[in-house]
Amino acid sequence: MSENFNKITTSLAELEAKIAFQDHTIEELNQALIAQQFMLEKLQYQVRHLAEKLHSVQPGNVASRAEETPPPHY
Repeated sequence: MSENFNKITTSLAELEAKIAFQDHTIEELNQALIAQQFMLEKLQYQVRHLAEKLHSVQPGNVASRAEETPPPHY
């Protein structure tokens, strides 16, 4: 009977350790996900900002292919 109790106690301790490890891992993954979400939002903002700047460039400021002079080696 004592041997059975020791096995159960050992199994219970192992399960508790595994659950504690899993809880810790889940919390770390959650923090990583939060950081990635923040970074994603920051990058999306930067892309929107760059797209707005690109659309605001006046067409006259950029020469067309026909207007560009060929390089000297041609």
